[in-house]
Amino acid sequence: MRILDRYIAGSILQIFFLCLATFLFLFIIVDLFSHLDIILENRVGLALLRQYYLTLLPAVFIQVTPFACLLSSLYTFARLNHDNEIVAMRSSGLSIFQITKTAIVFGFIVSIFVFWLNDRIAPALRYRNSLLRERMENASPKPRSQGPQVLKNLTIYGTRNRLFYVNKFDTAKNEMEGIIILEHDVEQNIIRKIVARKGVYQDGIWKFFQSITYIFDENGQLKVAPQFAEEEVAPITETPKDFITQRQSTDFMSLSQIEDYIWRLSKSGASAAIRSLKVDYYDRFTMPLTNLIIIILGIPFALRIRRKATGLSSFGISIAVGFIYYVLNAISLALGKAGILSPLLAVSISHLLVLLWSIYLIGTLP
Repeated sequence: MRILDRYIAGSILQIFFLCLATFLFLFIIVDLFSHLDIILENRVGLALLRQYYLTLLPAVFIQVTPFACLLSSLYTFARLNHDNEIVAMRSSGLSIFQITKTAIVFGFIVSIFVFWLNDRIAPALRYRNSLLRERMENASPKPRSQGPQVLKNLTIYGTRNRLFYVNKFDTAKNEMEGIIILEHDVEQNIIRKIVARKGVYQDGIWKFFQSITYIFDENGQLKVAPQFAEEEVAPITETPKDFITQRQSTDFMSLSQIEDYIWRLSKSGASAAIRSLKVDYYDRFTMPLTNLIIIILGIPFALRIRRKATGLSSFGISIAVGFIYYVLNAISLALGKAGILSPLLAVSISHLLVLLWSIYLIGTLP
């Protein structure tokens, strides 16, 4: 490695770890004070608090690394520019790429690490952190009444190629409301549809109330008249635990688990749920690239800073640029989940636009 590369890398690493430590510390302090009433009321011990924040750190690290990358590279090159060192490098024949390649390589390494962390480590720790948070919130030594946990808008793929839609599921009473069950054949044609106002799980069986059963042929036409039942034993084997566990968020899944879930749902014809899962799946690949792209975006801004307040300027620009980037990405993801954009385009369009804009700005540098 050249002396110049080591010089730039040392500055970037120093600012990066300083920003990272600052952001992590501030995040923990803010989170601690926001939960202070619960901690004091429930007398949460130090051991539980330590586990909670240790399992929270990977998720926070993934969120703050883009800002740390942007600020470290922006400050480094803005300072070099302010001290006329960039002018000296350009006068010696170095191109913009040769000057900034160390920062670009650093961003690529951070992106690879974030991808690995977000797939292999973070999902399990997020799930454990959610359990620890529940323990903190329910750790009061005094018994107190707690309202039932109500899960809303469940979409579950079950056995025999069935897809369940449930408006509300009361986990305390094992009761469901607003039930729709679609059963498909091997070619994904709907062969049976069950609509029920309410379902109750008792003695190992589900009882449906005010249900209507539709039976279709391979052409989607009714084979017999709809069958109404005021009360009946539902022909399903799923237990309340199955509904709870299959509701698991993609934040708690690895890439392979999300891929498997998409494959299972693909047999159900639940296009909206599949589309949302695909957006989350592809986003796992493109999200880590934010660390690399945001460094490239910061380079043209840094090389234009010539004021004495280099640090303040760098920080202000990093916040503004990072905010715009995140807003653009959030909008594109929302459009993807709404079906306006394809999942692959939704997760990549913001990164592509920002990258192309960055390259354009770099090309306009003198």
